[in-house]
Amino acid sequence: MLTYMCCLLLLFICVEGVYGAGTEEVKSVSVTEGDSVTLNTDVKVQKDDHILWMFGPNDTRIAEIHRQNIYIDGTDMIFEKILQIDNQTGSLAIRNIRTEHTGLYKLTVISRGASYKRFNVTVYAPLPGPVITRDYSSSSSSESRCSLLCSVLNVSDVTLSWYAGISVLSSISVSDLNISLSLPLEVEYQDKNTYSCVINNPISNQTKHLDNITQLCSEAVQSYVHSESVIPSLMYAVLGMTAVALLFFHVRSRQVDKRTSPLAHSERK
Repeated sequence: MLTYMCCLLLLFICVEGVYGAGTEEVKSVSVTEGDSVTLNTDVKVQKDDHILWMFGPNDTRIAEIHRQNIYIDGTDMIFEKILQIDNQTGSLAIRNIRTEHTGLYKLTVISRGASYKRFNVTVYAPLPGPVITRDYSSSSSSESRCSLLCSVLNVSDVTLSWYAGISVLSSISVSDLNISLSLPLEVEYQDKNTYSCVINNPISNQTKHLDNITQLCSEAVQSYVHSESVIPSLMYAVLGMTAVALLFFHVRSRQVDKRTSPLAHSERK
């Protein structure tokens, strides 16, 4: 009976070890491109411990400590000269991280037993500042209103939003790589509300406040009024020049006709 219980206990330990490794929690880490990040082991390396770091879907070995000997892969161009492993803890530091370093990092610690950790690292490109301009391509509903555009270039995995105070008026989100976004807003040119355009990703944001709303919209209205007054003037000028040209050609043609007529020849004789 005792032997049977020992076998059951041993079987339980083995099954628990196998499934425990497979159900290891994955820690999500987000970082901005150009920054540094450290993936911590939370262990203290002993003399005979084996620390192994792997990256990507192919489980490429990138760093290792085995019997106090440190190995860092110097042939992988992706990680060339940016990896550092702590010989006391086995923690992995990535300096000047780039978007191609996004992926799954796997840690295996073999001591008296085996333990595992997973880090899902996402690297975001730095956010550009949004730019607010007038939207001349859109006609406003009245002369006292104008359309504005908030735009950003070459972004991915972001949300672009218009705010009035702290309230969201409209927003657009994309996950595509290197795409340009524009978000319109129609406002009164004498509007006193506080507007701002915000671009954000999961870890950072950039805000552009609309401080010159009256100036922007006044220029739009003045441009509209100026164009309304200039166009008729140009039309009248063109018509006047056309009339003068027609009169000139008419007079010239009559003079030519007089020179070439039979009566003009007889008078010369």
